[in-house]
Amino acid sequence: MLFSCGLRKVSQFPAKISLWVSLFCLFAPVAQSQNLDYTSWLEQVKTEALERGIKQEIIKSVFKGVKPIKRVLKKDRNQSEFKLTLDIYLRRVVTEKNVKRGKVMAKSHQKTLKMVYERYGVAPRVILAIWGIETRFGLVKANIPLIPSIVTLAYDKRRSKYFRAQLFSVLEMLNRGYIEQTSLFGSWAGAMGQPQFMPSSYLAYAQDFDGDGRRDIWNSVPDVLASIANYLAQHHWRRNRIWGREIKIPINYSKNLYPLNRRVTRGCRAKASAPKKLINWHREGIRMADGNPLPKVDISGVIVQPDGTKGRSFLTYNNYAAILSYNCAHLYGITVGIFSDYLGKR
Repeated sequence: MLFSCGLRKVSQFPAKISLWVSLFCLFAPVAQSQNLDYTSWLEQVKTEALERGIKQEIIKSVFKGVKPIKRVLKKDRNQSEFKLTLDIYLRRVVTEKNVKRGKVMAKSHQKTLKMVYERYGVAPRVILAIWGIETRFGLVKANIPLIPSIVTLAYDKRRSKYFRAQLFSVLEMLNRGYIEQTSLFGSWAGAMGQPQFMPSSYLAYAQDFDGDGRRDIWNSVPDVLASIANYLAQHHWRRNRIWGREIKIPINYSKNLYPLNRRVTRGCRAKASAPKKLINWHREGIRMADGNPLPKVDISGVIVQPDGTKGRSFLTYNNYAAILSYNCAHLYGITVGIFSDYLGKR
């Protein structure tokens, strides 16, 4: 039986058959892309885009002259979150200058942050920490053309399935008129705007908080803050709960934790210990960083060691998993937590 993987074509089959066709189509584009030269692969993408309902003029304009970029692949293989130690990463991000600017931003946008907190329940200091880490509170402007970067990573074998989905999300953004093609700039990995949302995240979580009819994560601070908060809230952030804390563990205790085989959150490879109630961690000798007992709160936590057994240890809670959903790397998650703690201090 011959069939097309376009959404409209799949829907033409009877329900039982279309289920199998859909499953085939979920994996087929990735498998096919491994064996096609770039020109053939791009034609396949154009065909699928048309079947998805993307306007012909958008397809023609977007892909005109687009070629894979080697430096994008080089950056993809050398991401800092997977190369640095926690202390080095912290020194780069949680600087006196960044903390000072973060507190200025907290004061300048106090009213908006309060309204965002009331709606989404996410602590302002955490929103500010992510904003600060991603683009230094909007100071860093991404200037890399988005389409060539995403096309490069979609054609590359390593994460072709993920970035192919991002590519179609960008096309959908253009198709719906959310942004003009001339404004499509981002990071080398396709992250956009001040919160550095991937295209699929933009479609799912970006907010129009200033009420101007646009979800402008590039220029509108209210939209930026609300979009970050909505992302965390939709990933199960719990109101009035902290992300975690640094802890002290008994000598040689790490052997009781390893091998770490529990993913902190779904779809994330970052590993942690099995969860235990705080009272049980206390009974095993776990203490706060200053040596004081853990708080008597009926919640569970998991232990995270970003640098392995010889590095610092942290007891993290459910909200930490929400942070990792934003960027699945312990160096990132712990840095957001520590940065937010600094921003929360008076």
